[in-house]
Amino acid sequence: MFVLTMSPFIALLLLLGWGLFRSGGNPGGLLEHNESGEITVSARAAPSFAGVDLVSGEPFTDDFVVGNIVMIDFWSSWCAACRIEASDLAEVYREYANSPVEFVGLAIWDQTGDALRHLDRFDVTYPNILDERGVSAVEFGVRGVPEKFFLGKNGTIIRKVNGPVSKEDLRSIIDGLLDS
Repeated sequence: MFVLTMSPFIALLLLLGWGLFRSGGNPGGLLEHNESGEITVSARAAPSFAGVDLVSGEPFTDDFVVGNIVMIDFWSSWCAACRIEASDLAEVYREYANSPVEFVGLAIWDQTGDALRHLDRFDVTYPNILDERGVSAVEFGVRGVPEKFFLGKNGTIIRKVNGPVSKEDLRSIIDGLLDS
């Protein structure tokens, strides 16, 4: 009788264990991209996003998008690949300070204090918004971190790169978009 009573609970535990195994230990389905690779995208208007800039503390909207090449980086402080590329992104951002190029970071599924420490540690000075519940990530179709979306001067998503990107590759992408 005990075995019959416990069978549903044992089956549930086995099912949960199987699901956790299949998701690589990530029950939420969010993937950490450890290798860089470009993803083919269909050109589409970028979803709108807004929030409070973690760097300045000021309200932030995406009004700057039109007329600029924009890199939107979805990241999290707990993501090792995000930490690998953070100082490179910050450096390249400073190099393009006098160009029609903008960077914005969206820290997803993160805590304010952790995100602020990350930005300080890697000297990130471009705007960053905390997207605690991942609303913007879902609207963009983010599948993991880091992911970078590149917008053309009309606000259309034209390129996407998953995983950490090197300074050289980032410069090459930006220069190519500026020349087009």
